[in-house]
Amino acid sequence: MRSVCPHDCPSACSLDVTVDDGRVATVTGTPGHPFTQGVICGKVREYAERVHSPLRITEPLRRVGPKGAGRFEPIGWDEAVGEIARRWRAIIAAHGAEALLPFSYAGSMGQVQYFAGHPLFHALGASRLDRTICTATAYAGWRATVGAVTGNDSEQMVGADLVVLWGINAAYSSINVMTLVKQARARGAFLVVIDPYRTPTAQQADEHLMVRPGTDGALALAMMHVLIAEGRVDHDYLAQATLGFEPLAEHVREWTPARVAPIVGLPEAVIVGFARRYGATPRSFVRIGIGLSRHDNGGMTCRTLACLPALTGAYADPHGGALLSSGGAAGFDYTVLERPDLMPAPPARVINMVQLGRALTDPGLAPPVQALYVYSSNPAAVCPNQALVLAGLAREDLFTAVHEQVMTDTARYADLVLPATTSMEHEDIYRSFGHLYVQLAEPVVRPVGEARSNWQVFGQLARALGVAEAHYVRPVGVVIRELLARGDASVRSITYERLRAEGSVRLDLPRPYMPFAHGAPTPSGRVELYSASLAERGLPPLPTWTPLAEGPATGAQAQRYPLQCIVPPNRFFLNSSFSQSDLLRRRQGTPTVMLAPADATTRGIADGDSVQVESARGASTFTARVTDATRPGVAVIEGIWWHRFHPGGRGVNFLTDDRTTDMGGGPALHSNLVQITLAAPGASSQA
Repeated sequence: MRSVCPHDCPSACSLDVTVDDGRVATVTGTPGHPFTQGVICGKVREYAERVHSPLRITEPLRRVGPKGAGRFEPIGWDEAVGEIARRWRAIIAAHGAEALLPFSYAGSMGQVQYFAGHPLFHALGASRLDRTICTATAYAGWRATVGAVTGNDSEQMVGADLVVLWGINAAYSSINVMTLVKQARARGAFLVVIDPYRTPTAQQADEHLMVRPGTDGALALAMMHVLIAEGRVDHDYLAQATLGFEPLAEHVREWTPARVAPIVGLPEAVIVGFARRYGATPRSFVRIGIGLSRHDNGGMTCRTLACLPALTGAYADPHGGALLSSGGAAGFDYTVLERPDLMPAPPARVINMVQLGRALTDPGLAPPVQALYVYSSNPAAVCPNQALVLAGLAREDLFTAVHEQVMTDTARYADLVLPATTSMEHEDIYRSFGHLYVQLAEPVVRPVGEARSNWQVFGQLARALGVAEAHYVRPVGVVIRELLARGDASVRSITYERLRAEGSVRLDLPRPYMPFAHGAPTPSGRVELYSASLAERGLPPLPTWTPLAEGPATGAQAQRYPLQCIVPPNRFFLNSSFSQSDLLRRRQGTPTVMLAPADATTRGIADGDSVQVESARGASTFTARVTDATRPGVAVIEGIWWHRFHPGGRGVNFLTDDRTTDMGGGPALHSNLVQITLAAPGASSQA
């Protein structure tokens, strides 16, 4: 049976599922899918354990103990929906509809389930959530240069002479990219990986550039300096398809490799050598990860990287170019799902999800958030500044309902918990932000217990509240048909019936796909090396680099917390998903912090010691992993463990800040300063 991986990963893998006696038995990658090619990650290979987890919520629950204690009693669906409707009506009457706050993200990337709550909350006039936690900063920077969140088809990298994986640990977070990389290398491609630590991906590279965190933009500027100074640019492409080459050329004269070398922590000769290698051929493909955008300067970094293929003409090469995300390639009309027409005039306020803790605890917020509805997310683990988030969730006057598959950290703070289906138990349509295929997944097993999908539950709430009822009366299949029919030419030829028959269909886009070969959908119609729109917003119109707001040059704070700390994904979790799995937790081991031997020695820390990592926000306990995989001055903490599986009950996001980046309102999750010390005697280092 066919299915699709629903998780927040670029690959959106096509899955083959076997079912035995009504239970998921095995999950493998579809061999014939052009992108999946039969390869899936170890997380999803064990998906049967998630579907049938002992932590699955199988019936609606009402809290009977303190918030956070996880003590509940079962109730019926009608009683649960009736109580939510009653409480919301009372809150709206007392405080106004903006006192309601939905909170969701990419727990399911199926498009119908992802957007299922938008029409209801729009019709109610609830506060709107700015869903910025993952891609907002990167996309804002990318759009400033090329106008759309797309890029050259990643399948085309197989024919490249040079592949650059910039800020992406594909071996963990986009495993199918590694399949393409291996095929490219078999044909002679040279692989460069740029990452602040030696990831499993970097271990496979021909060259690894271990830059300091938050300095990727400076490296790109030095590359531009070399490319332009040595005439390694495509003047025909620049004249035909770009805007602002002359001011850019003048601007980057000051960004010499000699100036940039101490910023990025690389020898000048290495920077020059890499720039020359990149400029030697337009048949260079750069795959860029989202993680490098999660710095204070992350938007400008992505904007700067998007300029590089324009200088060499790689955007116009069938095996060159760059890709941050293919998410904008599919021309769906999302008003079908979001229904902005249901919003009041003027629209309700917007609350940034990154700053949930502030929204729940700010006494000056008017009206105060009195009701929180969480679905497809686990804010009690994934949001930064966790001390503030948990303080807000613990409010006795906050009515919280959580619709969830398993008993997450967030669900333990809920007044009502509703059982949710997994992707194996409901129907949905999927796009990808790593490839160009649209896919349909139909249920392969019946819902576990009394689990219901987002679409079903919001339909029940709409009927109970008497709003947006007409939107939810349609079956999911009808909604998918309308979404396809109202899209642009890239999706209009894809029918629901064809998806049911084939499972996966490529967008109706050219082969090779080179969206910026002759320009870009920017205000000027060109790839904007100079951006007037940024200037109008008070931002630098030319690519540049600025030091981190919380980095090694920030004075007294850097003296107290002298180590930069980045928080990338680990192998067996995806954000906080899969932390519920006993099997995958055993494989992952225990929460660790990597630190360089020199940093460990000066602190009297040995490999395997229990250590305390402290930032200006809080402290958490980890097991030290002393390794030369990271450079002196940089600590690395991979993955998000649920608090109750973390030593001391305080996960990594007790360290991170909720300030936002330079563009898009995203989080600066990787711009952290910390100190690491031996943990107090008796502190546990076991998960």
